[in-house]
Amino acid sequence: MRLQLHLSPNTEPVPFNHLHQLTGALHKWLGSNNIHDGLSLYSFGWLRGAKCKNGHLTFPEGATWNVSFYDDATAKKLLQGILNEPTVCNGIQVMEVQALPAPDFGNFYRFRTDGSAILARRSRSDNTREYLYWDNPAADDILTNLLRRKLAIAGYEGEHLQVQVRFDRSYTRARTRKISIKGIEHKGSECPIWVVGTPEAVQFAWLVGIGDLTGSGFGCLEGLQH
Repeated sequence: MRLQLHLSPNTEPVPFNHLHQLTGALHKWLGSNNIHDGLSLYSFGWLRGAKCKNGHLTFPEGATWNVSFYDDATAKKLLQGILNEPTVCNGIQVMEVQALPAPDFGNFYRFRTDGSAILARRSRSDNTREYLYWDNPAADDILTNLLRRKLAIAGYEGEHLQVQVRFDRSYTRARTRKISIKGIEHKGSECPIWVVGTPEAVQFAWLVGIGDLTGSGFGCLEGLQH
């Protein structure tokens, strides 16, 4: 289930690096949960409607925020949490929540990211992480394998696990982007991607996102075109 939250204007300045505050709001609404312990079967985009002012962000006309869950029960729990405490951060309040129907993506679809970047990482022998970007074909394998693992965790089998993910390298405005969360810098790719597989697997990707840290504001997908 994808929820679109319609938010009030902020009453306090919003820092550029505020992703951890959005993550905190989600966990506040969900209460006791373990959705952040393993691979995240949910994703969220960035606040839309921002304007820059004096070194921070402001939302004079409010904002919209997309949050998606594979598990509908978790989405409903979030709704109850919002009713109990609608504050997001920096004086921003949830004014309305709309459930967005899943489009018919078919067997292949080209997505863009919902304001964020896609993280593709692999482990080195010294236990550090190497970031791979849109221009490296090896990144496709990393994104594909991670989505297949999430599908398996969610109970999918057979042809659903043959799904493939690849960056659209024909896109001329692709770039890397550095994003900081609580002082830790991550570098991802702003580039559309193709997801090819069963309709169920393509829709699953739309809900849970692509790449690492989808539970922290990365890799949230927005429909673009076939």
